[in-house]
Formats: sequence, C-alpha cells, structure tokens
Amino acid sequence: MSEETTQLQLQMAWEVNLSGGRPLDVSLPDGYLLRTYRSGDEDGWFRVMALAGFEGWNREKLEPWLTKILPNGWFMVVHSATDTIVATAMAVHGPTNDFPFGGELGWVAADPEHAGRNLGIAVCGAVTQRLLDMGYSMIHLNTDDFRLPAVKIYLKLGYVPFLFAPDMVDRWRVICRRLDWPCSPDTWKSL
Repeated sequence: MSEETTQLQLQMAWEVNLSGGRPLDVSLPDGYLLRTYRSGDEDGWFRVMALAGFEGWNREKLEPWLTKILPNGWFMVVHSATDTIVATAMAVHGPTNDFPFGGELGWVAADPEHAGRNLGIAVCGAVTQRLLDMGYSMIHLNTDDFRLPAVKIYLKLGYVPFLFAPDMVDRWRVICRRLDWPCSPDTWKSL
C-alpha cells in the first residue's frame, strides 16, 4: 500500500472572513462553455473522472451523491467543438463534525488533454459561488497531497489548509514548497 493511500486526506476550508468574501471570477477561453448538469451527462462525467484518476465510477456509485448535490450545483465545462465534458465539480451539502453546517466542493476532475485553460478554476469557482448563494458561509473540501494542480486552484480561490491532525502543518509546508506558494500557517484554519 502506498503512503498516499494510508494518510488521511487533506482538508481545506473557505470562509467569508478568511477569504475576503468572493471566489475569483474566471473567464473561459473561446471554445468552452460552463453549464450545470443535464440529463445524459453521466457517461461523459464518468469518462472525465477516470481521466483524472478517479476510477470505478458508475451509476451505482454516483447514486448516493445525487441526493447531496445542491440544485444547479453540478457544474460541467464542455468543449464546444466536440460537445465533450472536459471538467467538472459538485456543490454538495456536506456537513461533518468539523463543519456541521458545511457545504462541500466535491469531485473536481478535468481532462488532462485540456489542461492550462483555467477549466478547473472555473468549475471550482462556480461551485464556491453556488454554495455562497445557497447560504453556506463555511465551505470545505478534501484532497490528496499529490493532487498539486488541484491544490493550487483551491489556494488561488482563497481556500486555506485545515489543520485537523498533528501532521498537517508539516504536510502543508511540503506542498507549499512544491507549489512555490507562500507558507503561512498563522492564516490556516485549525480546530
């Protein structure tokens, strides 16, 4: 078993008082469209999830998530020329012990063939805004140490590391170094 599968996932938090109040507004390049879920998107979504390293998604695995996604909270970026879903993220009602009234930015994935076009930041920003529009003031997410492009997106949007376990500060210092991102533990959220 790899170290990545034995560690707790990282968590990040977005709060109005931590972030300044609004996520970044991001424009998509020509040829891409941001929209919400439409009936029939599932197969395209499964494909993007697999391309992003989230294997094994099917209708049965998706089913429990459908009751947690907020109305108009499942975002897709579509490549206009091919009508293909190339990025996605979900706005999820996601209360936890640490975030009892929390909304969650969940299941972010993008087609690597379309990298470098701000697609991930567009879907994540749309989800964050949707959660805010629905009244969530505390938004959180889970991620992994090795998902550096995604972590950089979250940091750019104003998410901060959530220090819920003793090894978090050291793990986040490593990530910040790898991303060449300022390491500011005093601004991170802790229990």
